[in-house]
Amino acid sequence: MNESHEEEDQVMVEIELGRIVLRDHSSIPQYIYLREKNGERSFPIVIGFPEASEIQRVITRTATERPLTHELLHNALNTLGAHLARVDIVDIRQNTYFAQLFLENEAGEAIATLDARPSDSVALALRAGCPIRVAESVLEQVRTDEANDPLPNPEGPPKEPPSSEDEPPQTPPQMPPEF
Repeated sequence: MNESHEEEDQVMVEIELGRIVLRDHSSIPQYIYLREKNGERSFPIVIGFPEASEIQRVITRTATERPLTHELLHNALNTLGAHLARVDIVDIRQNTYFAQLFLENEAGEAIATLDARPSDSVALALRAGCPIRVAESVLEQVRTDEANDPLPNPEGPPKEPPSSEDEPPQTPPQMPPEF
């Protein structure tokens, strides 16, 4: 049950949801934008429409008639005497982020560490009200705090006027997808 990609000596940085970009069509990429809680660094993650919708429901406190997947998991953990203590985004490999859920029992003792996608992890963390952290090494690789707006335009990159025939057109850096 315990799966770990995390190394014991990683420096972790607490982060928070900076914003969510939720588009009307599920075929268009959705984004969450995570930022350093007491700093200026930030980074986006491409996520699926269901996870983006769940995050939107949590932050707007929108109730559903029946519990959906993330709410169901949160309720199941609580019913079984466990809670989500924290979420860590611990790695990025080949443009895929890796996160971990840290579960504790009612006495505050660690009972499990689970491998998870960051989109599901953030949705659960927001519902549970627990900390979200990212490994410093990951944050240094993906940080976008020096850019004005790292989220791509849904219609594609802006067209740049050609500068000369000798120079190939520049393409903006691609956001690492989550999955």
